[in-house]
This record gives sequence, structure tokens and C-alpha cells, in this order.
Amino acid sequence: MRILITGASGMLGRALAARLANGHSLLLWGRQEADLTDEGAVRDAARGIEFDAVVHAAAATDVDGCERDEEGALRVNRDGVRHMAALALERGAQLVTIGTDYVFDGTKTSPYEETDPTAPINAYGRTKLAGEVAALESGARALVVRTSWLFGPGGRNFVDTIAGKLERGDALQVVNDQRGSPTYTRDLAHGIARLLGRGATGIVHVTNRGEASWYEFAVAIGRFLGATAPIEPIPSSRMPRPAARPAYSVLSGTRYEALAGKPLPAWEEALHHYLTMRPRTAGAAT
Repeated sequence: MRILITGASGMLGRALAARLANGHSLLLWGRQEADLTDEGAVRDAARGIEFDAVVHAAAATDVDGCERDEEGALRVNRDGVRHMAALALERGAQLVTIGTDYVFDGTKTSPYEETDPTAPINAYGRTKLAGEVAALESGARALVVRTSWLFGPGGRNFVDTIAGKLERGDALQVVNDQRGSPTYTRDLAHGIARLLGRGATGIVHVTNRGEASWYEFAVAIGRFLGATAPIEPIPSSRMPRPAARPAYSVLSGTRYEALAGKPLPAWEEALHHYLTMRPRTAGAAT
């Protein structure tokens, strides 16, 4: 299969390229290849190339940045999807675009199903939901893969931030009233590859199994590293940020497991794999 991957230089894009390189012909688009917010630029970049599928991993993912500039986030998270969906439809290609747990308001206390009503409480969630709608209403064979709390090599993420601070011996305060499913980009890329191979369409939730608060996530990182620096649980009210976060955004993996035949690994297993592979911070405390 010939697959066009956008956001190829990002954290998920790199994992997708590594996973899909075996057995497929890849076209990798980063920021230098095309401005995805410009439909003309997208068409110019695609002229003369052929592909059977588009995996659209490019997005504006800075949650607080999206809150400060919602119009700019819409251009990336809605219009970029719209342009790639139009291109996929024109070429008869499968479209996979990446969604988020932040399309939900966080008022549930059990994992969100694909059919649950959306009600985003921040600009990031609103702009990503607009992208979902653009993909699903485009007429293309579209798959929206909602995921959450990504970590992995090649981009800023919670695991690297916390691990770096713990390795320096810093004391931490981490919120304990937001729950989600930490997800390793390597495992997510495997999940996307399975769904792509099965021609799945519609919305599918894909995360590592299990759930945690950010505090529990940080404690697990510290435990694996053998860190002795204290980690204090605090409420979100003590760490105000421009964008509100849902208190509970765990995604159900039931549909994914039915389509793929098995779930992704537990988040603890994924975390251990990543931390084993991750180089320690330069100058870390010993």
C-alpha cells in the first residue's frame, strides 16, 4: 500500500513511519512539504504523486495555545483535515485522522464510548471535533482514531518532562483530579496500522489499556526510575491554566478490540518499555 503521512516529523508521525515502513511505500509530509491550511498548497504538493491511504497526523496539539488562538487552531485542526479529506476523496484513498479524548466534557465516571455525545470544554477539543466532522462529512472513506495522553520519542510529552525533573532531583506537584489513559505512540501506531489494514471507518477509540490520574502517572514514572524526589498530589485549582481540562476522559477500547482482535498493552507496560528505551537526562542526579 502507498501511504501518505502528514505530520511526519511529529511524535506520532515518526511512530507511524517506523511502523508502516515495513511492507508499505511511504510519502512523508512535514511542515516544509505543504501548508495544510492552504487547499491550493495541498493540491500543489500532491500533484504527480500516488497513494492509497492518507494518515493525517498533523495537528495543533498545544491545548493552552489553542485556547489563546482558537481561530488559528481551527485553521489547522478543522481546515487541514478538510483539505486532506478532499484530497483523499478525489484520489479514492482511505483517510485516517487523529481525534482526541478532549471532545468530551469529562462528566462521566466510566469510559467514553464512540457513541457518547460530545461536549468539549476547551478550544482544543472544539477544533478537533470540527476536524472529525469535516472528515466524516467529506464523502471520503474516513476513520477517526480518538486517542489520549500521548507520550513517545520525538516530541514534548508528560513522561519526558516528569522524568527529566525527577532525574534532576526536583520536587513535583502533579494534579490528581484528572483521569485518562496514557498512550504510547508506538502502540497507537500499531493500532492504526491494524485498523488501516482492515479498512475500518467511522470513529474508533484507541488507547493503551487502563487509566490513571496525572499524579498516578507521575508516581509510576518515578517508581520505574527509582527516583526519591517527592511528588505531591494537588487539585487542578492549584494549577490554573488557560484551558479547562475534562476531569475524566478515559476512552473505551471495546470497538477497537472487536475490530483489531486484541487490545493494546496496558499503559504501565507501555511506560516501562518507553522508559527502558529512553536515554537519561544529561546531568541527571545519581
